[in-house]
Amino acid sequence: MIALYIITVGCLVAVNGAILGSVLLLRRMSMMCDAIVHAILPGLVVAYLITSSRGSFAMLFGAIGSGIIAATLVEFVHLKFRITREASIGLMFTTLFSIGIILLALFAGQVKLDQDCVLFGELAYVPLDLWITDEGLNLGPYPIWTLAFLTIGVVTYVSVGFRPLVLCAFDKEFARLQGIKVQRWHYSLMLMLSLAAVTSFQAVGAIMVMGFFILPPATAYLFISSVRSLILLSSSIGILCVVSGFYLAQYLNVSIAGCIITLNGFVFFSALASKLYLKLNLSPVRNT
Repeated sequence: MIALYIITVGCLVAVNGAILGSVLLLRRMSMMCDAIVHAILPGLVVAYLITSSRGSFAMLFGAIGSGIIAATLVEFVHLKFRITREASIGLMFTTLFSIGIILLALFAGQVKLDQDCVLFGELAYVPLDLWITDEGLNLGPYPIWTLAFLTIGVVTYVSVGFRPLVLCAFDKEFARLQGIKVQRWHYSLMLMLSLAAVTSFQAVGAIMVMGFFILPPATAYLFISSVRSLILLSSSIGILCVVSGFYLAQYLNVSIAGCIITLNGFVFFSALASKLYLKLNLSPVRNT
């Protein structure tokens, strides 16, 4: 049962990351997840200082608020100062993460946050965070429930907004001519990304969240041209890496999250090598 809990949480994070990560990849904003995940830290610290509580709702609102601020600042700097979005993302996430580190240093005695857990997470602890009702009924780990509701929300959001999200990713001007509110959809995507990053972050840590938002979509993008197929293949790759990575970590007695993301990286480079090999061998021979 413990293995099932861990694999289920990993698969839910992988699916959410694959769906939203595919949309971000098409918009050339994959590193936005990195920015939001790092921007969460000052939000967590401020939420704790204000409420003096490590309760889920206080931390959730603090982290989401910090993520939304990060997304807004990235877009503001990109549009107003005409620097590339990649540079804007790098500027914001390093600045906000540094602010979080400073706040932790200043209020280390008051803010009881485990920095290693914040960054790396630990899937092995998922079975310990149980939801037990007042009647004594064990409903399983909290992360499974929160991530399950998140998955329903992500699937619903992308299904309803599939056309405007795709049009905005490929041609914003054409999307505007079609009557689509480009900025509204951009910020709704950033809100959903913040919610997904925060919810997943609490269960598995920053490294695993960033890995699933970037690696499976990047791997699938090497072979897929259809957006729907990109999402499906990304999700399949993520789930396969979770299951394989879990049992590999058990065999090697190493970090589960680290093993899963390392396997994701191995799959990407293997896919890249395969594509290059096929391209070289199938390309027509030129006559000299």
